[in-house]
Amino acid sequence: MSTRANEKNTDNIFVKKSISENLQSELLSLLIEIIDLKKMTAFFQPIINLVSGKIIGYEGLIRGPSNSPLHSPIYLFHAARQFGLLMELEQLCRQIVLNTFVQLNLEGKLFLNISPECFLDASFKAEDTLSYIQSLGLNPHRIVIELTESQPILDYRLMLEAVRYYREVGLQVAIDDLGEGFSSLRLWLELMPEYVKIDKHFIQNINQDPVKLQFVKSIQQIAENSDSLIIAEGIETQPEFMIVKDLGIACGQGYFIARPEPVPAVSLSIDVINTLNHRHIHVYPNVCAVSHKTLPVLKLLNMLPPVSADADNAEVFLRFEADPAIEVLPVVNKQGIPLGLINRNQFNECFARPFGRELYRKKSCTLLMEASPLVVDKSTDLCELSNAMVAAGPKHLSNGFIVTDQGVYLGVGTGHGLIREITQMQITAARYANPLTLLPGNVPIDQHIDRLLENQIKFCACYCDLDAFKPFNDVYGYRKGDEIIQITAHVLQQVCDLQRDFVGHIGGDDFIILFQSHDWESRCNTALQIFEHEIRKFFKPDHLARNSYITINRTGQNTVHPLIALSIGAVQIEPGKFNSHHEISAAAAVAKKQAKRTAGNTLFVERRSQ
Repeated sequence: MSTRANEKNTDNIFVKKSISENLQSELLSLLIEIIDLKKMTAFFQPIINLVSGKIIGYEGLIRGPSNSPLHSPIYLFHAARQFGLLMELEQLCRQIVLNTFVQLNLEGKLFLNISPECFLDASFKAEDTLSYIQSLGLNPHRIVIELTESQPILDYRLMLEAVRYYREVGLQVAIDDLGEGFSSLRLWLELMPEYVKIDKHFIQNINQDPVKLQFVKSIQQIAENSDSLIIAEGIETQPEFMIVKDLGIACGQGYFIARPEPVPAVSLSIDVINTLNHRHIHVYPNVCAVSHKTLPVLKLLNMLPPVSADADNAEVFLRFEADPAIEVLPVVNKQGIPLGLINRNQFNECFARPFGRELYRKKSCTLLMEASPLVVDKSTDLCELSNAMVAAGPKHLSNGFIVTDQGVYLGVGTGHGLIREITQMQITAARYANPLTLLPGNVPIDQHIDRLLENQIKFCACYCDLDAFKPFNDVYGYRKGDEIIQITAHVLQQVCDLQRDFVGHIGGDDFIILFQSHDWESRCNTALQIFEHEIRKFFKPDHLARNSYITINRTGQNTVHPLIALSIGAVQIEPGKFNSHHEISAAAAVAKKQAKRTAGNTLFVERRSQ
């Protein structure tokens, strides 16, 4: 690079540094002006009880001057922290929020934000905030100190002392953004707060995300055992609202309920009131049949001591003779790197040959080992291992595999053990979601029925089954049969309101729909019409022309089979009529049998009193 180029580069760096310093100076001046002139506005967002619909209070929020780079509270507080003015800014924010809350004469509690950093600041005095609250004529019992954690907490003792003081004079405590902060779970344990607010990340799209659903369910269970009330933040849609409400979460906050405003809503919108009054429960999102990440290979690990590559076959013979349960012995070098596997049966076969023992016993064990074993790292999951074993060939099913940790021998596993675990995983997965259709399986079906019963919801259980499905498989093949099952699942989902109506796959060609939609009968008839049209695509023209086809049974006689049809048996469930999912499943199965007695695509509705 030339001297002139170096000078130009240095000039650019100097210019950029000067611009940066100027911006920083302007930002500091603006921040000081905002604090000195109290140029901030309080906003309030309602928090409601999700059972009664009552507004229990408001979270006090702050905004900087409009059309200012510090309008957003994120930038405002970041700048204050950067320039060492956080204490002054937070104190002023609390005063503005408290003043405005009193001026607006708002009912309920005020959730007042305080960062743990302020608790830990030497100049912070809890009694100052209390004095200000009392000077405004506010009852301390109406104030909830909301801890907003933006930095790691280094001294819990000081913070606990300040919180203890507030509690003694009547204030309550809330933890903000559970799941996002640095130590919110520990805070929960240490403080035992009256309220815990779940971060909006776990609420948004909870109606579509089973992982978020499970997280919130777990938090709710902890809350029930710790006398804390959960507040779900960031509820932005009706489906999110319904799921959170169905989970038994105590309180909610978010744009769907009401946006933060300088003069907030004091009553709920018609949409929120109607949603609260809905007499149905929302369908939980379904867990996919087989997780992309299954159990690790360590589940199958047998920490079998290996054989050194320096050992002879006589030593291997003694190892096999001492422990009849050993099927293979791994061979490693001095560094512990696996070299191969010795299979018991193959080893014994060599020794059993004429003069075999004399020929091999003093020779190196590497002579009789499988030199290309299947080797996997301990981080491999069982599905990856299964794929690797299939690709490697059938001999590895009997030889098993070697497990390593960063290339060093750790242990072995057997092919039979892998098959057993994979089979168990598939059985378990099928109970939760059918792998062919990815619809919920028996466990979530039963759980959803129990939810409907517990909530005293009126619904209709429809058992759906395919007629003449087995002979179709025999004639057209199982792959075409699988396609029909998938088409059936699609048709049933197509006619349902999937936020209200639950579609489950019991297994094989059996499905169930749990309708909360009032027009369920019309939806069933639509399903039958669509299915009748779709099923014709699977049959040959001559079979369609005759509306049947012929197979030869076991006795050599011709048997005529009709085209596949869909039978639906429906049972209307009134609150208090059934006590368990077992009773409902049995009643729906009886209705399904009645439907199958009629040829063709049929809906049978059980209208007799139960």
